[in-house]
Order: sequence, then structure tokens, then C-alpha cells
Amino acid sequence: MTILNMCRPSRDFYDRVMDRCDGSIPCLSDPVRRSALGLKVALVMLHLVYAGALFLFDGDLIGKTKKEPWYTSLYLLLYFATLVQYFVTSGSSPGYVIDAIRAVNESNAICKGTLAPSKKPASSKNGSVVVTMDSSRSGLPGNLTSWSKLVMDMYPPGTSIRTLTCAYCNVEQPPRAKHCHDCDKCVLQFDHHCVWLGTCIGQCNHCKFWWYICEETALCLWTGILYISYLKSNLERAWWKVGIMILLLIILSIAFLFLLLLLIFHSYLVLTNQTTFELVRRRRIPYLRGVAGRVHPFSEGVCKNLYNFCCVRETSYKMEQLPTPQQLEEKSKPYTCLDVLKCRCC
Repeated sequence: MTILNMCRPSRDFYDRVMDRCDGSIPCLSDPVRRSALGLKVALVMLHLVYAGALFLFDGDLIGKTKKEPWYTSLYLLLYFATLVQYFVTSGSSPGYVIDAIRAVNESNAICKGTLAPSKKPASSKNGSVVVTMDSSRSGLPGNLTSWSKLVMDMYPPGTSIRTLTCAYCNVEQPPRAKHCHDCDKCVLQFDHHCVWLGTCIGQCNHCKFWWYICEETALCLWTGILYISYLKSNLERAWWKVGIMILLLIILSIAFLFLLLLLIFHSYLVLTNQTTFELVRRRRIPYLRGVAGRVHPFSEGVCKNLYNFCCVRETSYKMEQLPTPQQLEEKSKPYTCLDVLKCRCC
């Protein structure tokens, strides 16, 4: 009881401080936003600790900076570019279904005012539709809305619209979309929810995420090289400095291995036009359940996959139609020497 009574004043003081912060800073009132903000601060502090220890302990690096300023300038450029890319990615939209619906409604409202209704269905090559470019669905018969009709065209005939409706958002999900319980929204081409970024990774920010982990991996590698160079030339100096640098280097090595594996994994997903959710939960997704594991239904070849991944605009929402059985059968055929010469994989 004595210990509890001694801790109670500090606990009350902490509660009062948090209540005051919640009132002055609205984002701290939400526990999810508060934890995401805490992770962002922790990640920035981690970067500052590694760079600070390097410039604080390594006198040779400072001397090298005076002789060859370009070397340190390039390192600092990568350092700040990585942090900027982190905040750009964390603040970007993954491509929410609700935003795509709003884009369809705005497009249809513009078409109704400027264009005559057209009965020609909106589709493009390979069965994909870019919502912001879709301007021919201004006159839709029946009781289906523009979005519902657009989504139904992505699925095989006879598919019930009830099976496509999200139980949480109550919106029709196009293929490859999934509801994220952390964001409480449906995401187009849902990959995963990144805790460190505090946002989902989807169609519109997957490219930004790839570039972030690429820059972070390069930064870890370069920082590790600088740490090893310091230890080689300063191993006989103060033991506590060497101990701190060795401990930081061990943690950095683990982070580098994790980031390198993550970069390789997402590069594979990009080249095959897959998402983490589709690869891990393949048997739980109805339209992928009967497809062989070596078949990538949405892949259009390495070159086309790279182009679609790198050149997608954040303001456009591309929805891919489910492949037909004939297309799946064609993709399931093993590669021959002639296919390689014809660049079938590209």
C-alpha cells in the first residue's frame, strides 16, 4: 500500500500532462495516432543516434570531410533523402476504395454535364480500367450505381454483388482490394499495413514504399562500412567508445539483413505483379484459391509490370479484371527455349 501511495502522485501528474497534451494537440487524443507518432519519433531518433555517434567519435571522418567534402556530402544527402522519403511515404494515400468511388462519381457528374450518354462499356487493354480516365459511364441502366457496375464488370458473369460487398465499409470491393482493420478502410491492391509508417501499403504508395526501403538499405550499408572503418583504426582507444560502436554495429547489421530481405521480397512482388496479402493468404482469396502457386494471374510480363508499378499516378486508380480460364491456362504453360527467345516473360 505504501508503494502504491508513493506512485499515485506521479501517476496523477502523468495523467494531467497527457490530458493537457490531448487538449492542445488533437492527434494525441487518438491512441492509434499517438502510437504511430511515437514510432516516427523513435525512428528519427534512431537515425540521429547512429549519425551522431559516427561524427562524435570518428575524428578521422571529420578530417576526411575537410579533404574530400564530396564523400560526406553524398552520405548526408542519402541520409536526409531517406528521412524525407520516409515521411513522404507515411503521409501518402495507399489508394482507398472510397476515394476511387468519389473519383468515379465526380467523373460521371462531369460527363453528365458535358457529354452525351454512351452505351459503349468503358474498358482498356488487358481488361484494366483507370478510374480517372473513365468518362463513358454516364448513363447506366438498371438500379446499379456507376461504381457497382464498374466493379461487376471486373468479375466473371453471374457473380453476386453481395459477395463483393465489404462487411465493414459496405462498399463493393474490386479485385485485389481488402479491408484494413487498422485504417478502417478498404484499400486497392492491399499489400500490408506497415506499423513503422503508420499507414497501409497499396496501389498508390507501393512504389514510394519500395524506394524507401531501397534508400534505407543503402543507408544502413554505408553506415555499417563507416562503423567498420572506425573500429579498424580505433580499436585500441577508449574501450567504452569501442563497446558502444560495436553494439550499434550489431543492431545495424540485423536491421540491414532485414531490410535487404524485405527489398528482395518486394522486388519479386513487383516483377510478378503480386502483393504480400495475395502471396501469403492465397488460399483464403476466392479468385486465387484454385490457381496454381507458380501462376501469377495479374502478371503482364516483367517489363509491363515494372512500367505499371513505377509510372502509376497517385491520382489514378487502376482496377484489374480477373483473368479468364483461357488466360490462366496460357500463363500456366511452362517456358520453353522458344518462349525465352521471344521474351515471353517480358
